[in-house]
Amino acid sequence: MFTRRFLLGAVAAALITPAAVAQEIPVFFVTDGTAMSGYDVVSYFNGDAPVHGLPKYAIVWKGAQWHFANAENRDAFERDPRAFAPQFGGYCAYAMAHGSLVSTDPKAWQVVDGRLYLTHSPEIEAMWREATAEYIRMAEAHWPVILYEQ
Repeated sequence: MFTRRFLLGAVAAALITPAAVAQEIPVFFVTDGTAMSGYDVVSYFNGDAPVHGLPKYAIVWKGAQWHFANAENRDAFERDPRAFAPQFGGYCAYAMAHGSLVSTDPKAWQVVDGRLYLTHSPEIEAMWREATAEYIRMAEAHWPVILYEQ
């Protein structure tokens, strides 16, 4: 029934399919192409609750669209995006500490030493806050491996 050519073709396809189908992990967690679910990342550093950005103040950085509440926040981000961008690409910092990529809730966050960390939910954020320094250390070890070796 199966010809030799068919079997060789099937084996070849099986060998190359994982590499061909493998998708790159986006550097930043995005929802519909927008980082931070549309929240203004600079607003996390202003001492108040984070606010949604507006498309009219959007820019594209690292393949994601970033929205800002006003021109001042947009301009601050453009001057130094790494100062405001969330750690671990905006993926859940707690999950990253355990070697996993998990989506985030932009309302579950913490700024530590001038860096923004997001978590999956308020419940996960509470667990994250129990040992933040240790989880940061663990996540920093996992991030390059997850980002570049999957």
